[in-house]
Amino acid sequence: MSALRSRVEELLSLADVRVGGDRPWDPHVEDERFYARVLAQGSLGLGESYMDGWWHVPSLDGLLYRLIKAELDQKVRGWGVVLDGLRARLTNLQSRRRSFEVGERHYDLGNDLYSAMLGRRLVYSCGYWRGRDGAALDDLDAAQEAKLDLVCRKLGLQAGMRVLDIGCGWGEALKFAAERYGISGVGVTVSREQAAYARELCQGLPIEIRLQDYRELDERFDRSFSLGMFEHVGVKNYRTYFEVSRRCLGDDGLFLLHTIGTNRSVHHTDPWIGKYIFPNSMLPSAAQITQASEGLFVLEDWHNFGADYDRTLQAWRANVERAWPALDARYDERFRRMWRFYLAGSMATFRARHSQLWQLVLSPKGVPGGYVAPR
Repeated sequence: MSALRSRVEELLSLADVRVGGDRPWDPHVEDERFYARVLAQGSLGLGESYMDGWWHVPSLDGLLYRLIKAELDQKVRGWGVVLDGLRARLTNLQSRRRSFEVGERHYDLGNDLYSAMLGRRLVYSCGYWRGRDGAALDDLDAAQEAKLDLVCRKLGLQAGMRVLDIGCGWGEALKFAAERYGISGVGVTVSREQAAYARELCQGLPIEIRLQDYRELDERFDRSFSLGMFEHVGVKNYRTYFEVSRRCLGDDGLFLLHTIGTNRSVHHTDPWIGKYIFPNSMLPSAAQITQASEGLFVLEDWHNFGADYDRTLQAWRANVERAWPALDARYDERFRRMWRFYLAGSMATFRARHSQLWQLVLSPKGVPGGYVAPR
């Protein structure tokens, strides 16, 4: 047995994982080059070697959960992590010039893929798996509707209000708010595919969809929200983001921020995620959010329902696995293995509670008499 294999197996044992074992989370290695690649490249090598078919495992999310829970990513980091961190500190990876890259590389992959995966509504963020009465939900579409309704209730939407959606995706949230609560609104996105879909979806409603960087916004709204877009803003731009959000609200407005968060402050994303899924992305910490919003907003409510994301991702995986045979041939086997690794890795981070899902409600001057948060 090579020294490299021995070292990898020693590390895996810390997570109760055995190469060639008989449990669902035990990996089976098909190519001996796997061991050197993982030790040299960390998570990037792990993900790429899976995409290349060098190893397989019955429960990919089960394996990745154990690796993350044991924090093996801190023990095998690879030079890529060091270089990514240095690059993030020296460069604004989410500048205006770079802002459309994630739209082109991820959100423009194809509406057919997202329609197959996300369910009846194209809502690419965590569902809320409980109803207004607190009862548990067992259906993805119902969980997404519950999330959209929760956002509207937290903002106290009323007919006639003008609402801003920063990072509007395929337009589902604004459509829901217009139909259920009688608002008008503006949505901005950096994805051409999303903008085209959202304009068609919202046709006939008082909704305007723009292909626009959020930093260009400078007009007044009664309420605003942002669902799953803040992960692309970057720490160098957090202050600007909140300044833009503030200047777009009157003193009696409310802003809801829905974002994935992480337990410790970082300045860059995982190298595999950055290369294959979300270029120039990073997850904020609680400290980074509060520092960037200090003096601009009063924090009225902070709601964490990150455990719901594991269940949401499992539902997305089930949908897309059923749909693979009918999808376009451009989603080849390597792409499928990449997508499976992405979804499974995301499940694992939420299951291990390394990632959170936060909804913050912010007011410019404080709600007179106090804010009562719906759940």
